[in-house]
Amino acid sequence: MTWALVALLLTVNAPPSLSAYANRVRGVDTARLGAALEAAGLALPPEIEITLIEDEDPRAGSIPSWIVGFAFGERDIVIFPDRVLSYPYDSLESVVRHEITHLALNVRAAGQSLPRWFHEGVAVSVDRGWNTEAQLRLLIAMMARPDIAELTRLFASPSQSETQQAYLLSALLVADLRRRHGAGFPGAVVSRVASGMPFDRAFRLTAHESPDAAAAAAWAGYRRWTAWVPAITSGSAAWGFIVILALLAFAVQRRRRALRRRAWDEPDDPFAG
Repeated sequence: MTWALVALLLTVNAPPSLSAYANRVRGVDTARLGAALEAAGLALPPEIEITLIEDEDPRAGSIPSWIVGFAFGERDIVIFPDRVLSYPYDSLESVVRHEITHLALNVRAAGQSLPRWFHEGVAVSVDRGWNTEAQLRLLIAMMARPDIAELTRLFASPSQSETQQAYLLSALLVADLRRRHGAGFPGAVVSRVASGMPFDRAFRLTAHESPDAAAAAAWAGYRRWTAWVPAITSGSAAWGFIVILALLAFAVQRRRRALRRRAWDEPDDPFAG
């Protein structure tokens, strides 16, 4: 199905102290995002209102410090820009794209609910896909061979590390579904849900397998891709090697993020990065 890209009415609300962030939000390439959403069988919402909130704002006090933003309804997004640069985001622009994808899913679902793992997996998939750090961290997250119920539990956990695991696993699952069933798989499922069909049935009719079977296939496929790890070492040493690689990747990513943030703060080019 082909979606016509609609004109977007974007409103950004921010205090003067966050004006630089607000300008960056307004500069997000919505045409490119619209094309990515179209490929997923979704559409750019016609109207979006984004509110930027300082960490010192009383409204931020009740929100866990590791939550960067959230979307609700079909047009509203709240972002805490001072908290950016924690997984699954690598920039303020990434947060905006991620949250707009949530709105696109809500619009397409026409008021019907979708599982959190599906929402987050699709949002990560549309935003930017995979990087090396995420893949290495995923190997550790997959040691428990989680099913859909475990994904749901991880997302409900108050622990930041468990929530990050849930993001990683959901992103892999949706990426694998789009690879095996077509890039437009998310929209195909949601269109059935919008008609009033329960999500599990809509998923089964689209994928010809249950969500748990799809998860098992995704984990198995990923393990085949990473079969070289135990081939060069064994037992606990294999996971020790993975942890070392993950830590190295994390250190490199942290350095890149620090350099990016420093570039953002340069007065001659406040929007670099």
